[in-house]
Amino acid sequence: MTSPRRHRASATFESMWSALEPVGRHAPSGGYRRFAWTRADHDLREWFAGECAARGLDLVEDRMGNQWAWWGNPDEAARAGRKGVVTGSHLDSVPDGGAFDGPLGVVSALAAVDALRDKGFQPDRPIGIVNFVDEEGARFGVACAGSRVITGAMTARRARSLTDADGVSMAEALTAAGRDPHDIGRDPETLDRVGAFVELHVEQGRGLVDLDHPVAVASDIWPHGRWRLDFGGEANHAGTTRLEDRQDAMLGYAGAVLAAREAAIQHGCVATIGKVAVTPGGVNAIPSHVTGWLDARGASPRAVRRAVADVRAMVEQSGGEVMEESWTPSTPFDSALTARLQTRLGGIPILGTGAGHDAGILANAGIPTAMLFVRNPTGVSHSPAEHAELGDCLEGVAALTAVLEDLAGDTP
Repeated sequence: MTSPRRHRASATFESMWSALEPVGRHAPSGGYRRFAWTRADHDLREWFAGECAARGLDLVEDRMGNQWAWWGNPDEAARAGRKGVVTGSHLDSVPDGGAFDGPLGVVSALAAVDALRDKGFQPDRPIGIVNFVDEEGARFGVACAGSRVITGAMTARRARSLTDADGVSMAEALTAAGRDPHDIGRDPETLDRVGAFVELHVEQGRGLVDLDHPVAVASDIWPHGRWRLDFGGEANHAGTTRLEDRQDAMLGYAGAVLAAREAAIQHGCVATIGKVAVTPGGVNAIPSHVTGWLDARGASPRAVRRAVADVRAMVEQSGGEVMEESWTPSTPFDSALTARLQTRLGGIPILGTGAGHDAGILANAGIPTAMLFVRNPTGVSHSPAEHAELGDCLEGVAALTAVLEDLAGDTP
């Protein structure tokens, strides 16, 4: 029989999930297009603010627009040497992405706070819930922009200059959203409130399926980066220009796609060119310019760098250029915090991941950080097929609740 407390947790989770479900849904694919500083993003932020207000949480924004909701006074606690325990994730998506990547962590955080209050828990340390903006980098090309800017991993100047596929800069997008782009920047005051960060996320692979377990603790994030590849050519008529007279920018790009695959195999990592922009973009026009974006990751940073070097050599040989847009080194999560989570949760599995997260950016900024993964039965992510069963989601909420109770209820 389901306990009354478990039943309430399920009802709360499902209610929030249903409210989020239609926001940014892209009908043709069934996936989501929740991009930074768009109408969908605004609606998601309003939803988050409303859920926090309903719980009496104090909502503040940092210098990048990330939303932080607090149960307790983080500044007063920090002065007393009891920095806050923060959880949460993001609400944006990749193009035609799944429902769980990001939102599962935010909904679970709110549900965990409800569960703690339901059992009469009073935190000794303030508990925070964060909604990071632009984690996926789907619009402006750099992942984890919200956490990168406030930690100083990306400068405000560079962030403002990033452009989307329509040539709109982040500065222009911020202005259109009613914000001053010159307000963004590194925010040590916000970071100083955080004593520990625990991000819950749907697993983006099949590790937990193979282990037959609903929840795991993360060990580390593989090193990963993004590179922009630019190829020049000359626009001309596709039907009347002789092959020997063509300067087709697409040929260099096509070579890079094949080179990325071969380099990944050669060096034991993974590499993908999943986005391309073609100018002028006509079916009957020879491309004058092609830009592609390379994503490369692996357990070894040396292997990733070598693979990218091979791709760079091919691109430059064909007259193209390569620019590194982001690089995140190997990111081991805090060993003491990870061990504490595993002990508190009864020795659950530990998994590494090739997916980047805001948790990794905070970890590299020196904040004690850990992650929890919830089983994904499809093993598919960044796709409408991404999924997690309700029962596993509730197991994740229960695990996060236990972790927050442990971390926020223990005053050193």
